[in-house]
Amino acid sequence: MLSQEATSEKTNEITAIPKLLELLELRGCLVTIDAMGCQTAIAAQIVAQGADDVLGLKGNQSTLQEAVEDDWTVAQQADFAHVQADFTEELDKDHGRVEVRRDWITEDLRTLPDPARWVGLRSIGMVERTCVSDGKESLERRDFISSIAPDAARFAHAVREHWGVENRLHWRLDVIFGDDASRIRKGQAPAIMTSVRHLSMNLFDQEGSAISLAKKRRKAAWNDDDRAKVVFG
Repeated sequence: MLSQEATSEKTNEITAIPKLLELLELRGCLVTIDAMGCQTAIAAQIVAQGADDVLGLKGNQSTLQEAVEDDWTVAQQADFAHVQADFTEELDKDHGRVEVRRDWITEDLRTLPDPARWVGLRSIGMVERTCVSDGKESLERRDFISSIAPDAARFAHAVREHWGVENRLHWRLDVIFGDDASRIRKGQAPAIMTSVRHLSMNLFDQEGSAISLAKKRRKAAWNDDDRAKVVFG
């Protein structure tokens, strides 16, 4: 966790994201954002700060999303006969669960509505995840726009790392640190405690012992030496 920007009750992530980006040195980085952040001004800011982007598409950019979906549907139906796309596929097996991830990315932007509105736009991507668990199969499909070259391996890594935030950050905050169960509500206290939890998790991640985060927390709570090791390294 590098930084955060609180949103007030009368605003949302669209106004907070530009402020957060300004706090970060992005040159040479690849920035991934959910569909809420898929805005022309945000894309332009990322490029202006010397970075590339991979932005998720959903209903907030409905016309663009429909065009990208149609492109991939037609391309798949024609077995990519008229579209040059880079492709990669990954297979994961874990505890009886099988997941197949397929990633396509192309520079073919001919059918997109006014692509010049998006500063740095170079490619569109699509991810399909097929999951089989307990005899049931599910299919999830996500579309993206991006400023990166059509490199499926790089695109797949970016999307996978973005989805991994749910496990590495949100899940651990909720389950191990009890973030969702917190009853702190008044004034600046919620924001302060959120910062404390993020700082604590960063410190625990830097502590090198090969035990779970939950065990590290307990050891730090029970023993002054263990706590000092976490805080001071």
